[in-house]
Amino acid sequence: MAKARDEVLRILEEWGQGPTGSIMKLEEPVLEIPSRTLSNTVWDPERKMLVLGPEKLRRRFLDLKEAKRFMQTMLMLRLIVQAIREGVYPTIRDLYYNGKHTMEFRAEAVGKVIRENTWDEQSESNAVIEDIEVATGILREEMGLSADVKGKVVGPIIVRSKGFEIDATKLGDTALSLPPNPDELDVVKVEANYVLVIEKDAIFQRLNREGFWKRENCLLITAKGMPDRATRRFVRRLNEEYKLPVYVLTDSDPYGWYIYSVYKSGSIKLSYESDRLATPNAKFVGVTASDIKNYSIKDEYVIKATDRDIKRAQELLKYPWFQTDQWKREIELFLRTKKKVEIEALSSHGLRFLHDYLIDKIHGNKFID
Repeated sequence: MAKARDEVLRILEEWGQGPTGSIMKLEEPVLEIPSRTLSNTVWDPERKMLVLGPEKLRRRFLDLKEAKRFMQTMLMLRLIVQAIREGVYPTIRDLYYNGKHTMEFRAEAVGKVIRENTWDEQSESNAVIEDIEVATGILREEMGLSADVKGKVVGPIIVRSKGFEIDATKLGDTALSLPPNPDELDVVKVEANYVLVIEKDAIFQRLNREGFWKRENCLLITAKGMPDRATRRFVRRLNEEYKLPVYVLTDSDPYGWYIYSVYKSGSIKLSYESDRLATPNAKFVGVTASDIKNYSIKDEYVIKATDRDIKRAQELLKYPWFQTDQWKREIELFLRTKKKVEIEALSSHGLRFLHDYLIDKIHGNKFID
C-alpha cells in the first residue's frame, strides 16, 4: 500500500532533521545509508529474490571523499520536499536540471577560483535519489517523482485512474499505457487466466492485433526490452493480488534470459525494492537454447553468438538465481553451440506458429520455473 503524501513528507522531513540537529549541536553531520553495492546484494533462496544486505555506509560531511555526495543528498532532499509541499510531481530529469548549478569559491592556498558543479550527469542525481529511497524507505513513486514508463497492457482488465474507468479490451490496436506509479491504478475488474510478459514491443503489437489475448483470455504486457519499475510493479500486483500466473517471453540469448530474471528475481541495482518489484512465481516461456533443436529451427535462422553474448552467458552461470538444473543446462548448451535465435525465427514454420508455440509451452507445462 502506497504511503499518503503527507506521511511521505513527514518521514523525509524527519530524516533531514538528523544532520540539521547535529549541526545545531556543533557536531559533524553524518548520513547513514544502506550500501547498494554488489557485495551487499544477497540472494534469498527461500523468497527466490535478490535482497539488500545489512551493510551501511556512513556518509560524513567532513570526509573529503564523501563531502560532495553528502551535499548532493541534502540538496536533492530539499528539492523533493519542496516539490511535495508545492503539490507538484517532477520527473527525475526535472530534479536534475533544477538542482544543477555551479558553485564558486576562492582557494587561497592555490590563489585561484575553483568551480564545482552540484552534479555533472543525471546518473549522479539519480543515484542520490536512490540513496534517499533506501535510507528512508520511501520509494520515488511515493515521493511523486516520475521517469519514462515503457509499460503497456492489453486484455480483460478494467482500471480506474483519476476517476475514469478504462477497459483494456476496448482500445483497438493500441494498449493501456501504465502510469509512473501503478499502485495508484484501482483495478476494477480482471478476468484473465494469466499474464504474458513480452520482451519485444513488435511481438506485443503483433499478438495484440492478432487477438491472442482474446483467444487465450490473457493479459499481454510489454516494457519494450529491459523493464522499468512501473511495469515490474504492475506485473507483481497482478500475480500477488489477483493470483494470475505470469509467463515471460524473450529471445534466446543471455540478454533476454536476464530480462526474465529481472521480472522474476529482481535486479542488483534495485535489490532494495525486490519485495515490491520481483515476481518469484514467474515462469519462462521464451526461446531456449534447446528450442533450436526441439522446434527444428534451421541454421539459416540461427545467429552466431558474439563474444559479448558469451561473456554475458558466463556471468549468468555465476548468478545464484540461475543455479537450477534447467537453466544451467540451457546456458551451458548455449556456450557449447554459440547459437542464439530471436522469437521471430519461429515464424520460419509459418506465421501462425508463434501462437501454437506459446500454447504448447504454457498449457503443456514446458516452461522453466
